Amino acid sequence: MIQDKRIQDFSLPTRKKKILLIEDDAHVCSFINKGLSEEDFEVSVAMDGNIGLQMAVSSQFNLIILDIMLPSIGGLDLCKMIRSHDPEVPILLLSALGSTENVVMGLNTGADDYLTKPFKFIELLARIRALLRRKDTVKVETLPEENIIQFGDLKLNDYTKEVSRNGVDISLTSTEYRLLFLFMNNPRRVLSRVEILEEVWGVNFDLGTNVVDVYVNYLRKKLEKSGASRLIHTVIGMGYVLKESHEN
Repeated sequence: MIQDKRIQDFSLPTRKKKILLIEDDAHVCSFINKGLSEEDFEVSVAMDGNIGLQMAVSSQFNLIILDIMLPSIGGLDLCKMIRSHDPEVPILLLSALGSTENVVMGLNTGADDYLTKPFKFIELLARIRALLRRKDTVKVETLPEENIIQFGDLKLNDYTKEVSRNGVDISLTSTEYRLLFLFMNNPRRVLSRVEILEEVWGVNFDLGTNVVDVYVNYLRKKLEKSGASRLIHTVIGMGYVLKESHEN
């Protein structure tokens, strides 16, 4: 008689991703909370800026969804406070204001993405999953010197997150850093706006704004300070490329 040997699975259950939703509109809160809970996320809700800040600094979340218009503490100020406490947690801003200036202002506070109201839940979910994928990407641990990328007089240390040109330190926001990192890993290769959106913002569709062009201009100003030559060039109708000015 052959005994039926069954293999028992002792693996631990996958932990739910924890999301903090800071939103003062009860209808929007209910809509997002219900949808994300059905997608197996663990959602905590704060309907006030002060409460949201307390929750963000006292607990660990995988992602924070933050409305810009909030009572007690405005969303942009709150984003800065959260980012200074935790440089790594992905932050997705929600706002009814969708102009390029508003989008850029929001991203400059340290947010990773910006979604304009009204939106479909499927788009919100896509943004969330893209941000979580980017956060969960594991880098191979290497020695500090192996993380240094150099192009001409421009130097980037991905271990310390420091950037310098001709020996002068350049201060970049997290988004500007990711953008420069992409260019320096693809020297002399033309990158389309869609490619840049996918690699830097984690979305594979057009955000509906010229946010890429705005950030390239921000980066150019910092790299070209004190009259340094241009390194990021526009290729009309195609995108942008990192190359020396004298190169064809």
